[in-house]
Amino acid sequence: MQVLSGITDIAHVIQLAVAPVFLLTGVGAILSVLVNRLGRVVDRFRTLESSLSSVTDAALLSVQTEMTKLSTRARMIHWAIGLCTGCALLVCMVIATLFVGSITGVEMPSVIAILFILAMLALVAGLLFFLREIALAKGSIHVIPR
Repeated sequence: MQVLSGITDIAHVIQLAVAPVFLLTGVGAILSVLVNRLGRVVDRFRTLESSLSSVTDAALLSVQTEMTKLSTRARMIHWAIGLCTGCALLVCMVIATLFVGSITGVEMPSVIAILFILAMLALVAGLLFFLREIALAKGSIHVIPR
């Protein structure tokens, strides 16, 4: 009967791990959006950089200003990606700790709680950097009056 108990324990751990796995899916989607935004920023920066030699003196300041804003946006996205990736790694550690604790019989609720709290803090910080980057992108839109 010991085998059945072990299977039941593992099934329970799998049930506990389902919520963090869904969280990983959400964080993965956020990372996909961030990587896409970073690619667009880098592409625009490279386009401006390659056009520097052909830009007139009057437009040079405008191009340099936009490149500075793009650099700041890239830095914000970089931080957001790093923090969201850190969140994903911490969630993976939560899942691993659940299984290791189940297999070894050592209960580690404090470790699991601390890892999960750190994961949520990293996600919140990453989303704040993402929000700041969006605000910078919106601030760089200029409507030319007709």
